[in-house]
Formats: sequence, structure tokens, C-alpha cells
Amino acid sequence: MVHEAGPAIGRRSILGAAIPAAALLFAGGVVRARPARAQSGGADPSVPGELRLPAPTGPHPVGTTTLYLVDRSRTDPWEPIAVREMMITLYYPARGVAGRTVAAQLPEAAAREFAVAGPLSHPQLPSTGVDWAATRTHSYIDAPAQTTRRPVLLYSPGGGDPRGMGTGLAEELASRGYVVVTMDHPGDAAVVEFPVDLAGRDRVRWTVFRFDPRNDPTIADTMIDTRIADTKFVLEQVAVLAAGGNPDPTGRPLPADLHRVLDHRRVGVYGHSAGGTTAAETMAEDRRVAAAINLEGYLDHPPRVPGQVGELYPVARDGADRPLLLIDTDGFPEHAVLERSWSALLDRSGHPIPRRRMRSSAHSVFTDYAAIAPQLVASGRMTPTDRDTLVGAIAPTRSIPTVRRHVHGFFARHLPTR
Repeated sequence: MVHEAGPAIGRRSILGAAIPAAALLFAGGVVRARPARAQSGGADPSVPGELRLPAPTGPHPVGTTTLYLVDRSRTDPWEPIAVREMMITLYYPARGVAGRTVAAQLPEAAAREFAVAGPLSHPQLPSTGVDWAATRTHSYIDAPAQTTRRPVLLYSPGGGDPRGMGTGLAEELASRGYVVVTMDHPGDAAVVEFPVDLAGRDRVRWTVFRFDPRNDPTIADTMIDTRIADTKFVLEQVAVLAAGGNPDPTGRPLPADLHRVLDHRRVGVYGHSAGGTTAAETMAEDRRVAAAINLEGYLDHPPRVPGQVGELYPVARDGADRPLLLIDTDGFPEHAVLERSWSALLDRSGHPIPRRRMRSSAHSVFTDYAAIAPQLVASGRMTPTDRDTLVGAIAPTRSIPTVRRHVHGFFARHLPTR
């Protein structure tokens, strides 16, 4: 299910364009013009209540902080920006949270624009009636960190998703003793809010994707190559943080003892969809990564000629030499394509690769939509059919603990917190 990548279109015209491949890995071909600002999307006063994220179940309170990073060795691949910028959020075991403010799931300006951008990436989401800025996490802004060094886990979201839609799982892992770094891949994520202005982008940068780039091998390869380079760059900045430095060029103060909690020599990567591809292939290319989890991401390039098969990524072609977990859903519509690269990986790895399947589930069940979609159905803002398309019919009381158990259990085995 791929779509022809069209030419660049104007900023306002994209607001009415649906993204047909929202349930797939990627959200589209490239639009090099920036979109218009969101004009609506605040909460509907006739609909009571706020969206809630599931609480973490581990023994540690969770602190969080957000950093702006700039890689001056790269230019942006999607828009005329002279550097490669990134936004990351860290979740970590906190020493104490008294007097600290609970963080929002999405930054305020990004949340306003997500009211329009979100339904473009996922047409199942309501276009009105949701105040995305109102959703609170269970993490405390800039709380002092614990001083025991903890393994670091990097998270790469699915195509079109902001890093904030991976909050619930990140908080769970942090509450169980990990430092989790969630990454936005600007130009790819639905919306990314920056703390400073820069030539070539808006303060809130939208995704450039509008159609499935697996129909354009050059676009698809650029997307994954960029994500892998982003992940390696963030690993370098984690090492800077662990050494007591501050890689954020704005110089914002860091939480107390943040450097003491980071064990940058024990690293895992997990990712959803395109982020799953990123996690597995980053491990294949970078010896700093000790273990990885692929949550329903392809491990092959799109075919160069329609009707043929694409080249396998090295991790599938050569097999994995370090621990790797594969998890998919029974509701993924492209199982035949996914199976080819996953089977190659399983056949060519020198050790068993565990594989799990989520039942009664769909592609976004690995994200916060697993908790959000049922709430939208209960309030009448989403149909059961749209919920099933987005996350499946599985109840959040089953899906969320299952995903948490698989992910935490794997990392606890291969990157124990000690």
C-alpha cells in the first residue's frame, strides 16, 4: 500500500490533504514547503475530561528534562537548514520530586499544531475536540537525578509521530531504573517545537511527508539513513552529558546530578515502525549499542523497480550478533512484506532472535495511542472502527502491560539495572 510521491505543494493546501498510509511505517512523500499554522484544535467545552496516560509501575519516581541539540557536521536533509537540529527528552530515576511540576505530554505550541498535524498522519484521530496540551505525564520537570549509574535506552518513534507519543513506555522504563532518551527526527515527526528561531524553519516544524516514501527508494533511504545518523549523534551527546558537559547550545541548566545517573557504556535502542528499523540497523552499525528492540519495522529497503524485492538492510542480510527482539501485531496489513526481511534476519543470525506477536492489535498499539484511542471512543470523539484501525480492539488493560512486560523484560535480561 504505497502512493506516488507528488511535487511540493503550498503551505495552506496541505492542511486539507489526508495521508492515506497512516497505519504504515511512513507517513509520506516529501513536501518542502512549510505548512500553515494550526487555526483550531482547542478542547471542546462540551466534552468533559482530559486524556490520561497510564501511570508507571516501577519503584522509582521519574524526572524529566528536554534538550535542544545541534549537529554542525550535517545539514538538514529535508529543508534548507544549515545544521541538523534535534529535540530530545530524558526520563530518569529521580532522587526526589517535591516541589517539581509535572510535565505535559507535548510542548504547548507543538500540541496546538498537533491538533491539525496529528489527524493528517493518523486520519483516525479527531480533528476537533481534543486539547492535546492538557495531557499530563507522570514525570517531574528537572527533578534531581539519582546518583547510581543506570543503562541508557534511546527511543526512535514511528514515521509521523512526535516523541511525546512514546511517553508511557519511557516513563515505565525510567520508573524501573533506566534512563530513557526519546528523540524527535525533525522533518519526519509530525511536529517538533524548538526553543530558538533558525533560518529555514518555523519555531514549530511540521513533517515534510505526505505519502508513503517506500514508493520512492531515495526518499525512504534518506529517511532511515538520517534517523540512524541522528541516533549516533544523540549517543555522542549522552556521553557529553555523562562526563558533566552540557551539549545544549542554549545553556539551559541541567537537573542536579543528571550526569551521575547516565551509564553511557551500557546502551540499548528501541523503536516503533520506522524507529524499529532505525533501532535494529543502528545496533548493526554501532558497537556502542548492546541490545535493540524492533516494534514492527521493516528491515529491507523498498524495491528499486516496482514488483521486485528490495535489498535487505545489513542487520537482516548478515544477521544480528547482539540481542534483538522483534514484536509485531496481527493487525498489520503488510505482513507479507515485513515477513521477508524478518525471516532473513532470523535465518542468518548466529543466535536465537526472540519474536513476539500482539493479538487483536494494530500498528500503533506500541505507542500512547493504546491508552488514548479507547478514551476517545468512550467520549464519542472516535469510532470503534477507527480505534481498531489505529491500535486494534485489544483493551488498554491488556495491551499496555503486555508491551511493557516484553520491552522491560528484554532489557532487564540484557542490560540489567544492577
